[in-house]
Amino acid sequence: MSPIANAASVALIHSGKVLLIQRAFAPYQHLWTLPGGRIEPGETIEQCAEREIKEELGLAVYSLKPVLTQSLGQDKKFQLAVFASMAFEGEIVPSEEIKAHQWIAPNVIGALRTTSRLDVVLERAFALFERN
Repeated sequence: MSPIANAASVALIHSGKVLLIQRAFAPYQHLWTLPGGRIEPGETIEQCAEREIKEELGLAVYSLKPVLTQSLGQDKKFQLAVFASMAFEGEIVPSEEIKAHQWIAPNVIGALRTTSRLDVVLERAFALFERN
């Protein structure tokens, strides 16, 4: 991952589907996206991803695989490191930041209002596990 990444998200993949969340607040309010958030001082980007999944969903995530790093927002202030994993445990307990969550098959992503380029991100994330 890029050393300049200052935010992280994770594609949690299970049984051919990905866990998407609908944001309750700005930025990206009401849009479907991957869970994640901003890095905190002293964290690696991987630690940020793990912490955000724990905070937003109550899940522990392991074996993160880097997917890509992309710029976010019109000012490109945030560099988002996207990871994917099939290794996680716990019961989903969404935080107040999450309006809704659901497991979605990749072929129906286009029917949802999502964050920019989510289809491309998910295509790359799923491809990581097809090779193994």
